[in-house]
This record gives sequence, structure tokens and C-alpha cells, in this order.
Amino acid sequence: MNTTRKAWLVPVLAAAAVGWGSTLAAQDEHEQEGNQAAVAKAALSARVSLARGLAASASHGQAISAKFEMEESKLQLSVYTATGGKFFEVVVDPNSGAVVKTEPIGEGEDYTAAQSQSAAMAKAKVAQALRGNAGFRAVSVTPSLRDGRAVAEVALAKGEELKTVSVPL
Repeated sequence: MNTTRKAWLVPVLAAAAVGWGSTLAAQDEHEQEGNQAAVAKAALSARVSLARGLAASASHGQAISAKFEMEESKLQLSVYTATGGKFFEVVVDPNSGAVVKTEPIGEGEDYTAAQSQSAAMAKAKVAQALRGNAGFRAVSVTPSLRDGRAVAEVALAKGEELKTVSVPL
């Protein structure tokens, strides 16, 4: 390949890579938003509320976060709990409210997430978030820090409408 051809080929390939990367990032963001909408829609038809799932997981420790999620194209209610310095994922059936699985969380991203959630979350404020949002259903609750203060970020859904409410902890 001659030098002239190499000179224009590198910038063209670089531009194509940047464009392809941007397209993949936008596609991933779109898929994530689509997944959130699918989860919210499925959660609205679940017989078990997030609050009831939290109560079901109580025998496995203090709840530090909870969310409806799709696992293998099936809705489940996942609750992270802490007890005795150890963390667990408790899976609650969204139709019966029964605990179907409890697994220890000992490493990886889930462990890191559980540690930070435990540090920020004393008690989920789902009822408080729902009080001012008639007709909405809680989809997830996750601890967060906002302006240096611990808050529970409660995701709510009503029909096609999704919103997040911050409740001080």
C-alpha cells in the first residue's frame, strides 16, 4: 500500500470507529431505557408490591435495596439484605410473595453495590414516596447520597409514566 493511501486510510478508519462507538453507546442507552419501561410495565401487573417484597425478605436480614427486574425474560423482585456484616440477595416471587431463592453476596459488583447501599440506607421510605403520588406503584428503591445527605431514590410507575422521588433517610 502506498504512503498516500495510508495517510487517508487511518483518519477514515478512526472516524468510522468513533461513529460506530457512538452508535453502540446510543443503542445501549436506548436498550436500557426500553428495559426500564418493560420492567415498570411488568411490575405494574405483579400481584406483590415492593413493600410486600421487602417484608418477605425481612427474615433474611435488614433490606438495603429492592427492585423489580427481568431475569431470563421473567419478572422477579430482588432484595439485597444485610445481616451480621454479610450481604444476601433474596429473590421474591412477584405473584405469590414467597421467597424463592436466597444467595450470599461475597464478591464482585453486587458486593460493592451492597456495601455502598448498606452504608447509605437505614430504612426504605417507600410509603412516604407513595403518599404524595396517588395511583403510582414503587418499582425500585436504592440508597444514594444527594448533597452529602443519604436519600432513598424511589422509582415509581403509573401506566406509561415513570418518575423517581428522593426521600431523606
